[in-house]
Amino acid sequence: MELKKGTNLLEYVKKNKLKDIIAAKIEGKVVDLDTTLDSDKNIEFITINSKEGLEILRHSAAHIMAQAVQHVFGEAKFAIGPAIENGFYYDMDVGRTITDDDLKKIEKEMKKIVGANYKFSRKELPKEEAVKIFQDKGDEYKVEILKDLDEDVVSLYTQGDFTDLCRGPHIPSTGYLKHFKLLNVAGAYFKGDEARPMLQRIYGAAFATKEELDRYLKFLEEVKKRDHRKLGKQLDLFSINDEVGPGLIIWHPKGAMLRYLIEEFERKEHLKRGYEFVKGPEILRTQLWKRSGHFDHYRENMYFTEIDDQSFGIKPMNCLGHIQVYKSKKRSYRELPKRYFELGVVHRHEKSGVLHGLLRVREFTQDDAHIFCRPDQLNDEIIGVLNFVQDVMDIFGFEYELEISTRPENSIGTDQQWELATNALINALKNTGREYDINEGDGAFYGPKIDVKLKDALGRKWQCATIQCDFTLPERFDLTYVDEDGKEKQPVMVHRVILGSIERFIAILIENYEGDFPVWIAPVQVRVLPVSEKHEAYAKDVYQTLKDRGIRVEIEERNETLGKKIRFAETDKVPYVVVVGDKEIEDKTISVRKRKEGDLGCMNIDGFIERLQKEIDSRR
Repeated sequence: MELKKGTNLLEYVKKNKLKDIIAAKIEGKVVDLDTTLDSDKNIEFITINSKEGLEILRHSAAHIMAQAVQHVFGEAKFAIGPAIENGFYYDMDVGRTITDDDLKKIEKEMKKIVGANYKFSRKELPKEEAVKIFQDKGDEYKVEILKDLDEDVVSLYTQGDFTDLCRGPHIPSTGYLKHFKLLNVAGAYFKGDEARPMLQRIYGAAFATKEELDRYLKFLEEVKKRDHRKLGKQLDLFSINDEVGPGLIIWHPKGAMLRYLIEEFERKEHLKRGYEFVKGPEILRTQLWKRSGHFDHYRENMYFTEIDDQSFGIKPMNCLGHIQVYKSKKRSYRELPKRYFELGVVHRHEKSGVLHGLLRVREFTQDDAHIFCRPDQLNDEIIGVLNFVQDVMDIFGFEYELEISTRPENSIGTDQQWELATNALINALKNTGREYDINEGDGAFYGPKIDVKLKDALGRKWQCATIQCDFTLPERFDLTYVDEDGKEKQPVMVHRVILGSIERFIAILIENYEGDFPVWIAPVQVRVLPVSEKHEAYAKDVYQTLKDRGIRVEIEERNETLGKKIRFAETDKVPYVVVVGDKEIEDKTISVRKRKEGDLGCMNIDGFIERLQKEIDSRR
């Protein structure tokens, strides 16, 4: 709508009783609602429940929380406090550890500030004046942030007795924030730099309605219940020990079995599709990483070591080893495509602040493959990988979405190479009728990629598979094949993973299934329970029969009641329990219970194994 010069947008909204308006957009720029037009303008109002409106609400919630922190602690130093998906956070230094009781006090104080309905007031001033304001407050973090800004004039926002550096916009007053909840406290390095002070980050959630907030809090409870770190400990799958080092996983027998099953599945599926197994070294000369571009574009994420006065890089990716396999002899057009697969261990220097269980680690295994093909084969190869992804996601029961990530600012290669590679990915998706989104600027430094984002049982999206098209590394490493005309040509290289990081995928599986793995990948498929000590000999016979037939089985040896033994199996999420007592010994049968289904009755061992094998083969 068009409004006249001199119109104050907040007054206009109040006068016309427009509901849920918290900001406005003038010629594409989002502004505070308390803005007076300096000329006739086209206005688009922003509602509190829109994407932009929620971002403004959540950003303002961070400011209100900071004001409450200042009230509760008296003195505090603040770094940054942005809006994030579903909420907000603020990094701060209050001189001591913030406790759960402190969170309750801060939230209570926030409600008082909301009730006071303080106006958010914007003031623009020279940067030097703003620096002095925060110097006088003793807030060195804001002073440093200000000095880093390449601007002569900055803006400050004030609500009540609290002033903060901010570009805005904000809600008109604190009373607009009605539905929020403080969640937790975490550590965060200033500017994400591990050499800088560790601050405390308070997270909160904010929504337009109580129903949305309640729904989100319920979702968080479900997330907490499924947390793979908690279940990993409960099910004795893995551990992380500070004595060993952050981001380094110690796999226990059951977790290692789960890994083995998934990796064996991967090997068989790759063999079916014409991949050859290869293995590259864990470390390669730094000179190779310079040649590939990793040293210039990925060095901060790599580890380096000196051996005999020579520099080596510990591999963060498997591509250079596979390139060496391809280069090991002269190639003919007739032998392409070459599909090399490796379950390759890689190391990446992730900052300690982002490490999270199995999801973000410093050592992990990728189901990594590189396809070397002729340009005329490229479309079919990409489609083949897309179909591979579809088959695997169907087996594990995941739906997924596709994104094409395009050229980042920090990249190698020519414009023509990037255009060819991007078009190859787009055409493969179009040729198969698959829908996709564009993720601008998020490609790898050497080429664009298709990112596969699977959706778990809670609707969360996780990036796993990627398909990257690369014309650059074949050129840098002088990769060739002899074509039909006898001339040497350059192959195209497709980098791809299906599950991605095995560690990450296992974390997703744990949370998706809530630890209730399908029988085919359950580390223990059956637990045999003798009713009492006198039934142990028969229980061991049953155990051995199942074991000899390839079933992953264990026997309960604790001297407890049958009820407790069954509860132990439930807690350990074992799919099947076999009970043996007097009747089973007499009839040479077993009594079978299935998790979540209960008692299946008595059956002979062969009948049970047949039933179990069908379930395993169906991968249900």
